Parts: sequence; structure tokens; C-alpha cells
Amino acid sequence: MYKNKISIIGTGYVGLVSGVCLADFGNNIISVDNDEEKINRLQNKDIPIYEPSLKEVFNRNFVENRIRFTTDITWAINESEVIFIAVGTPPLEDGSADLINVLAVAKKIGQVMNQYKVIVNKSTVPIGTGRKVEKVIKDELDKRDIEINFDIVSNPEFLREGKAVHDFTHPDRVVIGTESERARGILKEVYRALYLNNTPFIFTNLETAETIKYAANAFLATKISFINEMAILCEKVNADVQEVAQAMGKDGRISSKFLHAGPGYGGSCFPKDTRAIVNIAREHELDLKVIQAGIEANDRQKLYMVEKIKNILGDLSGKTIGILGLSFKPDTNDMRESPALTIIPELIKLGAVVKAFDPQAIDEAHWRLQKYEKDILFCDNEYEVMKRADALVLITEWNQFRRLDLQRVSELLKSPIFFDLRNVYQQKEVEAFGIEYYGVGVKK
Repeated sequence: MYKNKISIIGTGYVGLVSGVCLADFGNNIISVDNDEEKINRLQNKDIPIYEPSLKEVFNRNFVENRIRFTTDITWAINESEVIFIAVGTPPLEDGSADLINVLAVAKKIGQVMNQYKVIVNKSTVPIGTGRKVEKVIKDELDKRDIEINFDIVSNPEFLREGKAVHDFTHPDRVVIGTESERARGILKEVYRALYLNNTPFIFTNLETAETIKYAANAFLATKISFINEMAILCEKVNADVQEVAQAMGKDGRISSKFLHAGPGYGGSCFPKDTRAIVNIAREHELDLKVIQAGIEANDRQKLYMVEKIKNILGDLSGKTIGILGLSFKPDTNDMRESPALTIIPELIKLGAVVKAFDPQAIDEAHWRLQKYEKDILFCDNEYEVMKRADALVLITEWNQFRRLDLQRVSELLKSPIFFDLRNVYQQKEVEAFGIEYYGVGVKK
């Protein structure tokens, strides 16, 4: 019988958000990590990631004692009937996901489990990982010469950074992959708050659930790459990509979501998952040419932004470029695969000096861009970035960058040139203040 107690192994982005939200559903959560410093921070209500609404939900459930934090994985496993694996699966050099952490947790479960368990893969893992986890656990039980029943479930996450709490508590669907009716029933209870609220539940087998995660992310990433390629074409033929996207989005077969031209996608999911699914296909002697083309287009798009800036400004030697936004998207401090990580180094290689500001990602930027730090001045606000800069480049569309005082922008810039890589502004409104405006997908 489901005991209403769940262990979540891993307190990274997915593990922490999942644990806090499952606690808010009324479950008793034990969050586990081998990073003692991180656990100490969490026990002191110090959340290591920035995510809107997370702190409020965290504090509410921490006070109610529905979520606890520990480094004692053995205790957590034996206290719980349901164990979520939510550890990192970073990409290897060939683009495949590194399963060392997932399989290490599986091995530990097999070594110490004392009764029936449901082991849930929440980490994004290659297709077939569920079977590998099952084998590792069985092998460890065989070494102990003991027979304990358990079930493996694939329960992929579909969280958008910056909207993760809302996405977890108001999902489009919940995917549960398992052949066990017992495990299905237990997962229904885990997600009882959503099940009673008529959230669509998709029950399937392990491999299908694992494929759904990769297929969804690969499709969305490819859709972004498509509109970015259309943006380049629009600049060449004097068309407006925003109007093209608007008209396309009215088609019910296409929809308007993810048809926003920009400097390319980033983050922890799209780049990693697209490369991983291409690698999985290659292992089965199949080329996923559409997804591969999307990956290549995305890499080109980031470099095209640099080319665009260089073509307008000319020789960048000694010029100062102001950068607004470092995180890969607003409402997060995550810089993984951010366009800024390509654009800033390329501008510096061309001789530019960079001034940069981001509301949340400065700390992460210091170590991700440390190789170039002598050529970067990190500023305290958006207007400090503009002072005596030869151009301003908006990379991440934080809300506070959507309502800039354009008169002040014009006065602070040494050369009033504005590259809006997110098409936040209209050309006419910016140029009314004497600022040269360059968006994405519109010919100047």
C-alpha cells in the first residue's frame, strides 16, 4: 500500500522543483543529495537556484514538515516506497547522455532496498535506460541472494525554466511508462492532486515514455531553428519574420508557440536532448536528418548574430559593446548553452570590450566566462551597461529590458545603435529617439 512517502535522489533543478511541488500535493518528501553543502543550505531554507514562486512553495512545505533534506541515501531508500531518480545526465563529447549518476543510484537501491519499491526515472535519459536500471538493481539483489519485487517507471519532466512551478502543478499531461498495474496505481496516488483535476494521464511502456520526452524537445527545438532560418531569409528578401510567424501561427496545424525568431535556443534541455536523440538513432544505424539540421541551424544562428553586429559596426577592435541578458531565457539564472556564451566570446575575439548585465545570472557568468573576464565588465544595472558603449545588444528578454527609457538609452550610448535580438521593440518607436535599430528577421 502506498505510504505517502517519497524519496527524490538529486536536488538539482528537476529534483528540487519536483520535490517541492510533490510536497505541495500533500506527499511526504525526502530529498537526497551527496553534496553536503547543498543539503545544509536547503535545511537552512537557502535555495541554490532562481525560479519564480519556488521559494514561496518551498517555505510553505518546509514549515509543514512535508519536505526534508538528507545525505543519507540508505535511510531515504528504506523509508520510502517510491524513489525518484533525478540526478544529472550531462552530455558526453559524442552528444550521448552520461548515465554514471543514474546507474550509481540504481546500484545503491539494489544494495540496500528492504521491500517492494517503485523506482521512477525523472532524469532525462536515453531510450532503454529503464531496462538498464532494472538490470543493475536485479544484479545487486542477486549478489545479496535475496528476492525483492520492484517496478521501474519512466516519468519524464516537461518543465520550462522560469515557469517550472506552474508547469509542474498545471501540466499539459503526465506521462507514466510502466508495464506494472501496481506501479500505475501508486503513481496515480503520487499525482492524485492532478488526477482528480482531470489532467490528461498517458500510460505507456518504458521505452515509449522515454521517447516522448526526446521527441517533444527535439520537435520544439527544430521549430525554433526553422523560424530562425526564415528570419535570415526575411532579411535577404525584405520580408518581416514577425508577420510571417503571426500568419503561420494562425494555422491550427502549426500554432504560434515557439515561432519567435531570435539568437538561437539554449538551456539544459533542447541542446542536450536533440544531440542525445540523434546519437541514439545513430546507435541504431539511423540518421535523423531533420533534427540534425535543426541543431546545425541553431549553431549557425548564434554566429549569425555576431556577423550581423560586425557587418553594421565594422572593425570591432577597441569598441565597447553593451550586453543586456546572459541567461538563456528570462526568469532563470541558468546560462547553460545560452546564446550569450557564443556571442560574447566571438565579439571579444574580434577585438571588442564587453559590458554586461543580467538580473540573476551574473554569478554564473563569472565562472562560465572566466576565460574572457579581462575583457568583460559586469555592471550593476542595464543603464550602466549603456554608458559610452558603441552599441547595445539585447540577448535575453527580461521584463525590465522590455520597457527601457529610450531617451536615456540614446543619451548614454556613445553611438546610438541597438541590436534587439529578441524583437522586443518596434523599429519606429526606437528610431523616434534617434537610435539605429536592428531586429532579427527584418531587412533594415
